Amino acid sequence: MLDKIVEQAENVDERVSGHVKWFDPSKGFGFLVSDTGGPDILLHANVLRNYGQGSVADGARIDVIVQATDRGLQAIEILEISPPDSDDIAPLEDFSGVSPEEIAAASLEPARVKWFDKTKGFGFANVYGRSEDVFIHIEVLRRCGLSDLFPGEALALRAIDSKRGRMAVEVLAWESGLA
Repeated sequence: MLDKIVEQAENVDERVSGHVKWFDPSKGFGFLVSDTGGPDILLHANVLRNYGQGSVADGARIDVIVQATDRGLQAIEILEISPPDSDDIAPLEDFSGVSPEEIAAASLEPARVKWFDKTKGFGFANVYGRSEDVFIHIEVLRRCGLSDLFPGEALALRAIDSKRGRMAVEVLAWESGLA
């Protein structure tokens, strides 16, 4: 018993930088890969929710506090998430002709997910105080470091008027939008 306590005391929490190997919100977990190598690191959905997100995109950059357990390495706190490298993401036809300045000029608005179907690759959100829905494409989520949305989930988003109506160009977890 004493050996186990001493061993646990030596397992000091460590900051690790890496990327998301995969995360499945329906399973409630996924794995991270450290930049320095080593075994995969478990990322539980509760740790992600504590950070204010319900999902994270494969390939997203992530900084976490990791703890060694008897079952392997496990993320216990998320410090930062950055979207995947934009070179890996194809451009969206709907945003051709929209400058980065126009996107940056769009105001950040509070919204709630109406529905989102990852299989179909899109969904809609309601912006507070507006009657029209905002279309959200899965590629916009990936660019923002997310992989899925859930009905009722609170978001902060930037939207533009397009030929198809209002479209999200940036989607953030609610807590990220407050910072």
